[in-house]
Amino acid sequence: MIPRLTGRTPQDTRPAPDGFDRRLIAPMVLGSVLNPINSSMIAVALVPIGIAFGAPPAETVWLVSALYLATAVGQPVIGRLVDMYGPRRLYLVATALVGVAGLMGALAPSLGVLIASRVLLGFGTSAAFPAAMRLTRSEAERTGQDSPAGVLTALAVSAQTVSVIGPTLGGLLIGAGGWHLVFTVNVPLSAACLVLGVLWLPKAEPAERHRHMDLPGMALFAVLLVALMLFLMDPRPDRWYLPALTLLAAAAFAARELRVPDPFVDLRVLGGNVPLIATYVRQFLGNVTSYAVLYGYTQWLEEGRGLSASTAGLVLLPLSGAALVVATLTGRREAIRAKLLTGSVLQIAGCAALLLFDAHSPVWVLLATGVLLGIPQGLLGLAAQNALYRQTDPERIGSAAGLLRTFMYLGALGASAATAAFFPHRADTGGLHGLALFMLVGSALLLAITLPDRSLARLTPQPRQALRKA
Repeated sequence: MIPRLTGRTPQDTRPAPDGFDRRLIAPMVLGSVLNPINSSMIAVALVPIGIAFGAPPAETVWLVSALYLATAVGQPVIGRLVDMYGPRRLYLVATALVGVAGLMGALAPSLGVLIASRVLLGFGTSAAFPAAMRLTRSEAERTGQDSPAGVLTALAVSAQTVSVIGPTLGGLLIGAGGWHLVFTVNVPLSAACLVLGVLWLPKAEPAERHRHMDLPGMALFAVLLVALMLFLMDPRPDRWYLPALTLLAAAAFAARELRVPDPFVDLRVLGGNVPLIATYVRQFLGNVTSYAVLYGYTQWLEEGRGLSASTAGLVLLPLSGAALVVATLTGRREAIRAKLLTGSVLQIAGCAALLLFDAHSPVWVLLATGVLLGIPQGLLGLAAQNALYRQTDPERIGSAAGLLRTFMYLGALGASAATAAFFPHRADTGGLHGLALFMLVGSALLLAITLPDRSLARLTPQPRQALRKA
C-alpha cells in the first residue's frame, strides 16, 4: 500500500479524487524538459563556441561536464528537499535559476563564465523531475488509482523528444542568430515554468516537513561525486589525490548515513533493495551510450563527415523520430523487462554499425543508423522510470527519482569524458570507431545484467483497494 504523503490544507483546491489532476501535467512536463533541452542543444554548439573562444574540444567538453556534474549532485539533494518540504517551493526557486543562468550564458564574455552558467543551469534544472515523481505518487494516494503509466509516459516522451530534437533546434537557433540563442531560450522557458507553477502546483505540505535535513550527508555526497568525476574526466597519475578523496568521502558518507536516524540516503534500505540498485546501474550504462551518441557522434558529423551544424541536426531527426514513436506506442504498457532486453540488443547493433562509418558514408546510411539508435532511447529511459516507481519506498520517491537522474547524468559525464578521450584534438573517424567500441562494451554489459533479472517480470500495478487504504 502507498502511505499518505500529503496533508490536505484549506489552500489545496485540487479536484475530488476521481482522477489525476491534469492541471499538474503542464508544469511537470515543462519543468522536466529543461535539463534535456539544455543537454542536447549544446551538442551542436560546441564547435561554434570553440571557434568563438579559441578553445579545443578538450576544453569545450566542460560545457557538457559542468552541467551534468552539477545536476548529478543537485538531483538527489533537491529530491530529498522535495520529500521534506513539498514540490512547489523547490520547483519555483529552481526554475527561476534557469532564467538567470540563461541570461548569464547569453552575455558570457569568456568560456569560464559560460561554464559557470552551465553549473547554475544544472542546479536550476534539478527540481522538476523529483517534484513530478512526488506529485505522481501523491496523486495515486489521493485518488486511490495506481495508474501512473500515462503520466510517466508523458514525462518520458517529452524529455525524450526534446533530447533528440534538441540538436536540430540548437542548429536552427545557431543558424538564426549564433550560439548565444542556445542560452537565451532559457529565459522564456523559465518564465513559463514560473507562471504554471504559481497557478497550478498544490500548496499542501508533506507530512515529512518536521524532519531535519542531513546537511553533512549531502555535503559528503557532493564531495564524493565531484572528486570522482573530476578524476574520470582527466585520469592522470599526478591527480592521485582525487581518487583518494573519493574513497575518504565515500567511507565518511557511508559511516554517517548508517548512523543517523534520518539520513540523506538510507543505505540500509537501499542496500537491501537489489532490484533498485540494478535499475540505477542500467540507467548508467544505457545513458553512457545514449549521450556518447549525442555528443561524440554529433561532433563527428560536423568535423569527420563535414556537415554544417544545421545539417548535422537534421541528420539526427530520424533518431528523434524513432525514439518518440517507440516511446509513445509502448508507453502505456509497462513491459519493463521486454523493453530493456529489446533496447539493449538494438543498442548493440547500432554501435556495431558505427564501426563501419567513414568520412564518405552516404547520408542514407547515417539516417538508417539514426533510426536503429533511436529505438533504444525510446525504450530504456521509459523502462527505468517505471521500474523505479515500482521498486522504491513511496516516502522517498523524490530522492529516489533524483538518484535515478544522478545515474543518468553520471552516464552523461562518462560519455563526455570518453568523447574528450577519443577526440582529443578533432572528431575524426578513428576516434569515432574507438568511441563505438567503448559504447559496444557498455551496451553488452547492459544486456548481461538484464537477462538474468527475473524480478523485472514481477513489477505490476498495485491493486486499487490497497491504495484506498492509505
